[in-house]
Amino acid sequence: AKVVIGARRVDKLTEVAKSCETSAPDSCPGKVLAVACDVTDRMESTPSIPSSVAAGVMYFTQMKNCLMDQWDQTIDVNCKGVTNCMGAVLQGMTAAGAGKVVVISSDAGVRPFGSLAVYSASKHFVECLCEATRRELVGTGVTIHTVQPGDVKGTELILKNTDEEAAKGIGVEIGKPVGEGFSRTQLLDPKDVANAVVTVLTAPPHVAINSILIEPRDQE
Repeated sequence: AKVVIGARRVDKLTEVAKSCETSAPDSCPGKVLAVACDVTDRMESTPSIPSSVAAGVMYFTQMKNCLMDQWDQTIDVNCKGVTNCMGAVLQGMTAAGAGKVVVISSDAGVRPFGSLAVYSASKHFVECLCEATRRELVGTGVTIHTVQPGDVKGTELILKNTDEEAAKGIGVEIGKPVGEGFSRTQLLDPKDVANAVVTVLTAPPHVAINSILIEPRDQE
């Protein structure tokens, strides 16, 4: 398939594109194209939304510490980012009578976690938005899906956290990727999440895998 991937960090996107070409040497060159895209900017994301967009923030924070800038960023990226992307593609998909929108949500979208109140709320928003939109689109040929990962090895979601109290309570270290000190059975690999997306995309035309909750075997 021809895939366009988007995020703000083009250097990281280029690495992903090269990795895809290396892991699939039989594919034709140029099938994965990296483009800059800020999902919080409606004018930037709407005209040329890529077929795959990477965006998300997760701040561990105690609500009583009132880190409101981090709350705002979480809502802008995790909530508005999804509505902006939907707004960029749904009219074209419904006009064509076909299409799949796959949103990477979180297990926090189905059960809230302490020290992640705003993040959990943002993912509950995503789940509610997708479920309601899914029902609206019945009969159009367009389907909406969510993949809800638990802890994933090596992700950089917590690198910019600043609430030491919240991090200590959760048992994570600020400034380090997810997975430091975790056992093998407490972490997913990024490829596990990617495989879940492939499962959604390759389902038979009469089947809609609406949501996949995927967590490490020993995640509490």
